[in-house]
Amino acid sequence: MIRYAVVGAGWISQEAFLPGAHQTGNSRVSAIISGNSGRAAELARFHDVPEVVPYAAYDDLLASDRIDAVYIALPNSMHADYAIRAARAGKHILVEKPLADNLRDAEAMVAAAREAGVFLMTAYRLHNEPGNLTVLDHIHSGAIGKPMLAQLTFSNTPGTGNHRFSAEHWGGPMQDVGVYCINAARHIFGEEPVEVTAVRYQPTDDPRFAEVDASVAATLRFPSGGIAQLIASFGAALVEHFRVIGTKGDISLDPAFRFEVPMQMRLTRNGTTEQIDFPHIDHFAGMTAYFSDCITNGTPPEPDGEEGLADMRVLVAIEEAAKTGKAVQISTPPRPSHPNLEMVRRCELTQRRLVF
Repeated sequence: MIRYAVVGAGWISQEAFLPGAHQTGNSRVSAIISGNSGRAAELARFHDVPEVVPYAAYDDLLASDRIDAVYIALPNSMHADYAIRAARAGKHILVEKPLADNLRDAEAMVAAAREAGVFLMTAYRLHNEPGNLTVLDHIHSGAIGKPMLAQLTFSNTPGTGNHRFSAEHWGGPMQDVGVYCINAARHIFGEEPVEVTAVRYQPTDDPRFAEVDASVAATLRFPSGGIAQLIASFGAALVEHFRVIGTKGDISLDPAFRFEVPMQMRLTRNGTTEQIDFPHIDHFAGMTAYFSDCITNGTPPEPDGEEGLADMRVLVAIEEAAKTGKAVQISTPPRPSHPNLEMVRRCELTQRRLVF
């Protein structure tokens, strides 16, 4: 049983990680690190977590033998500090995306984990979700011929007052929800993009977007000739889907990214459409179960720090392209592997939640 400390007791920990850990069969939460001792204590009681730790005592917990790994769900700008400290203490790290708020810190996280001999995994829960993995398997097995075009959209209107709207924490729609589109596009084509162009929209009459863009659109070009068009927005209604058009057909997933709803795939070829409705499973439980399996077996996780770093390079390039109006080149080494059906983890969805 892998023992986790949850670092940051905000919405995603409350809504997803803490409930999911109970469903894994190989993981449990042994501590919650939070700056709000009252709420953390309530969460600990609700989820049977034995310990609540203030941020000031984080290093003491890391130095102890009471945990094996940390799950970091802090604002983007804080990921590197807490991850590097965990690595140096010999603890494995599961960190929310994007990996950090700049490339230098992301590279430092990867280096710290490598030097300490611990696993650093980027929290790409969709790498363990059957709908996304089935679509990728169909594409890579030639179901639509050679993939040529991908259209990916993730838009919503989140509530204000959190770090997603803060420039200090590298907030914004592309960093928050667009990263799902970037990650999917890279694995749809099975290679790394080499160039990006982008446009952005930041209204001047909406206080929500005083520091971040409302919408960003980007076009990625891949070495094999594939083109992906991505749109991420905090100013439009909730839509999350992708469609891939190949030389012999097309395939789509809608919904595609959120953990709150089940996925639905549609495959069209030779004038016939096939639909598959996937079960609604616990994404966070599956992701955590997978990472705990990796730790137990000594097997490096597929969505490791380098995977998160690959998306970071694209995010930084999109930001530059949107600001300058010019095409930006991207250089990332090919990934040694991509998500596959062997990574699927089907964990029961629980309704046991306490959300403030």
